[in-house]
Amino acid sequence: MSSGSGRHPQAVSRPALGEGEAAVLVDRVFGLKVSWVRPLPSYDDQNFHVRVSGSGGADEYVLKVTNSEDSRRPDLIEVQTQAMMFLSAEGFPSATPYPTKAGGTMSLESDGGPGNKKYLVRLLTYLPGTPVAKVATSPQVFYEIGKLAARLDTALAEKFHHPSVKSLHRGQFIWNLANVPLLDQYLYALGQNEYREVVEQVIEQFKGKVVPKLSSFRACINHGDLNDHNILVEPSSASPEHPPQYRVSGILDFSDMSYGYYVFEVAIAIMYMMIESSDPLRVGGHVLAGFESVLPLTAAERGALFLLVSGRFAQSLVIAAHTALLYPDNREYLMVTARTGWRHLMSMFEVGQEAVEKTWFETAAAYGGRG
Repeated sequence: MSSGSGRHPQAVSRPALGEGEAAVLVDRVFGLKVSWVRPLPSYDDQNFHVRVSGSGGADEYVLKVTNSEDSRRPDLIEVQTQAMMFLSAEGFPSATPYPTKAGGTMSLESDGGPGNKKYLVRLLTYLPGTPVAKVATSPQVFYEIGKLAARLDTALAEKFHHPSVKSLHRGQFIWNLANVPLLDQYLYALGQNEYREVVEQVIEQFKGKVVPKLSSFRACINHGDLNDHNILVEPSSASPEHPPQYRVSGILDFSDMSYGYYVFEVAIAIMYMMIESSDPLRVGGHVLAGFESVLPLTAAERGALFLLVSGRFAQSLVIAAHTALLYPDNREYLMVTARTGWRHLMSMFEVGQEAVEKTWFETAAAYGGRG
C-alpha cells in the first residue's frame, strides 16, 4: 500500500468522487452504462468496482482515478498501463484497460471543483479472486508468491520495452526501497517512543550497510508493492484431508513501479507476507525459496535481505502514520499494516539479524531447489 510518484506524500491530492459521479464518468469517457458501483479501498488514488452493460466483453471493471499529483505524469501512468498489458499478454494475471471513446488507455478529467483539479482515469478489467490478506495462508502460498515475484521482474527486465520506460527512473520516490534514508523527514509522525527508536536504527544501519552495496545488486524493473492486498488468489485444489492449495489469480496496483533491484522485490514480498502469518519469522524462507527457484540471489543480495525487509517495514509504518495525519477519514485502511507490523519489526530486531537469516536460509534450503 503505497503512494504515488517521486513526490513527497503530503503533496498528494486524493480524488473524492461520489458513486454517482463515478457512474457518469464511465458513461462519458468510456461509453458504458453502469448498472452497479461500489467504492474500493485505496491509498491515495480512488477506485470503484463497477458493473456495466454494452462493453461487448467483460461486464465488471475497476474505475481507477489517479491522484492529481501523479496525474501530472501521464508518461509514468502510460508506461505502468503498458506494462500491465505486456504482462497480461505474457500470461500473468494482470488487468488490462478498456479503451476510452477516443481510443486511448486513459483520459485526463477535471473534477469541476474550486481548484479545478485534474485526474487521469482508467477503466481496468476486474480480476477474480480473494486478497491474500483474507485467506488462510500457508507455506505453499508464500512459495508461489515468491516465484511470481521473480518471474514478473525477470519478464519486465528481459522483454518489456516502451518509449517512456525511462520515466520509471523515479529518483526521490519515497516508496523505492533505496530511499529508506528519506524517512528521516517523516519520523515526527511517530512521536517519541520505542517505535521511533527502532526505525531510527533501521535507517542508520541501512545507510551504512545497504546503500554502499546497491551498485553490486542486479538491476531490474520492480512492481514495488506485492503486498497482501495487491495479490489475489483462488483455490487450485482442496480436500477434507488437506488444506486448500492456492494459485495467484490477480496482480493489482502498478503505481509503485520503478527501476530497482531483484532483491528489492523479494524483500517487499517477504515483509508483507509476514503480516499474514502466524509464524512470521519463518515466512521469509518460503518466499525466498519460491523466488530462488527462478532466480537465485547472490551472496551480496542475501546479505542485505534482513535490512531490506526491515527497511520496507519502516517505509510502510512511517509513511502510513504520516499520511493518516493528512487523511484521518482513510485512517483505517492506511494503518492496516500497523496492526501487526510494529510487532513484527520489533521482533526481528529482538531476535537479531543472524538468527533471522539462519531461519530464512535453512527454511529455503529445505526446498532443495524445487522448481
